[in-house]
Amino acid sequence: MTLQGKHTYLRALEPEDLEFLYLLENDESVWEVSNTNTPYSKYVLKQYLENAHRDIYEVKQLRLVICEQGTNRVLGLIDLFDFDPKHFKVGLGIIIYAQSDHGKGIASEAIQITANYAFQQLNLHQVYANIAMDNVKSVHLFEKLGFQKAGEKKDWIYANGRFKNEYLYQLINE
Repeated sequence: MTLQGKHTYLRALEPEDLEFLYLLENDESVWEVSNTNTPYSKYVLKQYLENAHRDIYEVKQLRLVICEQGTNRVLGLIDLFDFDPKHFKVGLGIIIYAQSDHGKGIASEAIQITANYAFQQLNLHQVYANIAMDNVKSVHLFEKLGFQKAGEKKDWIYANGRFKNEYLYQLINE
């Protein structure tokens, strides 16, 4: 499966993504966003890749690789999680790995492609995102894309020795 944008495209995980996954999942600077607590071995990640083809209706999630058009360079990952077809909703998470790729519209395009996929192909009513309140760039990005702040979860995340709040953002398919 490939989902095309103007500057990027999204594709399914492939075995050759092992090194990128290993680098990303073992980078402590992104553990708070990815809800990771310990490093992952290549063995565990290889097993994960072997099962990544499973259907979203079965495993309730879908992870896609964000790639640059033309070069096919891997830029990051975008996830649909907690897929709930009964209530027509799904969570969305994204990470653009290299700081040098931030601020270039990559995340914006990937979110739009993924939200359109959720609405058109999965027939969902809403896509939501959980964003730490101190993640100002993500708050701005999701608001720019039409996501509305629906609530605030108090002391939801414990990181760096303190609790912090998390916002719930929703994009409703009208």
